[in-house]
Amino acid sequence: MLNFYELSLNNKDPVYIQLALYVKRQILLRRAVSGDKLASRREIATQLNINPNTVQKAFKLMEEEGFVHTTSTQGSVIYTDTSIIARIEDELMKEMVLSFIGSAKEVNLSFKKVVDLISELWEE
Repeated sequence: MLNFYELSLNNKDPVYIQLALYVKRQILLRRAVSGDKLASRREIATQLNINPNTVQKAFKLMEEEGFVHTTSTQGSVIYTDTSIIARIEDELMKEMVLSFIGSAKEVNLSFKKVVDLISELWEE
């Protein structure tokens, strides 16, 4: 069962989005795989000391995006296939790169120097 105790919430992003992103990261890290059960909404709310309605909103988002399935008999489980994993990977990669680019532009870093440094450090 996926544990939410490691999730450290910030004040910048909506909590329900942070919950969904946490599950996506766990999927990419292979700490959550297809068929893994999720704790109940109340249990997660208690773990994180947040409102159960916020957890419900996160579950609704994850269900809409297709990587969580909920049934009355099994509860909520992770569902992944190659296309879902690829979509999550693309989404998170783009988010990270856009954040990095914004930070680099903010301090007027040279595109060429940044790309050269990334190329050099990537192989380390």
